Amino acid sequence: MMSADLLSRISIDPNICFGKPCIRGHRIWVSLILDFLASGVTIEYLLEEYSGIEREDILACIAYGAE
Repeated sequence: MMSADLLSRISIDPNICFGKPCIRGHRIWVSLILDFLASGVTIEYLLEEYSGIEREDILACIAYGAE
């Protein structure tokens, strides 16, 4: 999946999550996902804990953090 496609999964809206970048359609902050990954939490664990998000959503968070 191209970076632009991944980044389309990230939403920044001043009316949602105080304008912080979050996964589109969910109120899960990109920074939360990145913090979990940095602390050693696996993608598989996040997918189990946060029902409704997809692997591509997590990859989108990583792509956003790399921008």
